Amino acid sequence: MKTRWLGPLTVSEIGFGCMGLKQSYPPFPPEDEAIALIHKAIDLSVTFFDTAEVYGPFVDEELLGRALEGRRDEVVVATKFGFQIGASQTDEHGYTTVLNSRPEHIRKALEGSLRRLKTDHIDLYYQHRVDPNVPIEDVAGCMRDLIDEGKILAWGLSEASATTIRRAHAVCPVAALQSEYSIWYRDIEKEILGVLEELGIGLVPFSPLGKGVLALKPGEALQLPEGDFRRSIPRFAPENLAGNLKIVELVQDFARRKNTTPAAIALAWLLAQKPWIVPIPGTKKVNRLEGNASASDVVLTPEDLKEMRTRIEAVELRGDRYNTAQLSLIDK
Repeated sequence: MKTRWLGPLTVSEIGFGCMGLKQSYPPFPPEDEAIALIHKAIDLSVTFFDTAEVYGPFVDEELLGRALEGRRDEVVVATKFGFQIGASQTDEHGYTTVLNSRPEHIRKALEGSLRRLKTDHIDLYYQHRVDPNVPIEDVAGCMRDLIDEGKILAWGLSEASATTIRRAHAVCPVAALQSEYSIWYRDIEKEILGVLEELGIGLVPFSPLGKGVLALKPGEALQLPEGDFRRSIPRFAPENLAGNLKIVELVQDFARRKNTTPAAIALAWLLAQKPWIVPIPGTKKVNRLEGNASASDVVLTPEDLKEMRTRIEAVELRGDRYNTAQLSLIDK
């Protein structure tokens, strides 16, 4: 698999998002199967793994830490801080909604992540959500100190506004922004992509497969089991979903043309947008993992991309991408 740069880090151009192994997308696989899947990803030359302390909470980091025993030097690990885990304020799915990016809390969170991940440093440490009660300059200053101490190699932001990105980068260079971006959600194109290109910051799109919809194969229905957080998202509400799924048809069309999977087409489209974009699809199945990794070999010509853009923009996507509680955490 080809590689790309995120600040000082060299990573596989397709990463692996570990969240779904322990959160949001039940049923979750047995631990031995999850570890085997991570090992398979490494064998497929995937070197970039993403987790967060709040996933579970804590258990996703613990799983990745166990999976990487003996293989830590083969990979780049990203995790995140920024929530007050254990706080009483949660959304209807039990997700923490209280933010805390005070430097003293960051240091405490980092020590926990290092312990759970069984490592002496974090390669890429993200602020999971911007904390309006803590100046971003204070957060960036803390990141600068942690880099100097060797506890992290680089840092990033998640779902941050253009203004916040600029302020943070002025104090300590930001290696990457992690935000939602896919054929299914493209608001980031309006302003953020230009800022990232100007400042030399990489982009790590989460939900690059539209929370699963862009991976659907012809005739395959979208399954939302009990406990699946997509049930709370307006874009997945029945009155919106039927029309929104029209965008899946074009992905499936190109998959047929290129003799590959819809997921590989959706990921290849992201890779073709900018050379500093590194998507992190998640999966619980080996065949899906192999399909995701194969996106690195898919070639979309300028003519393909032009046609795809025209057809994508002809679909009016309806409904917010998050529920009200989750939207309240997005930096404006």
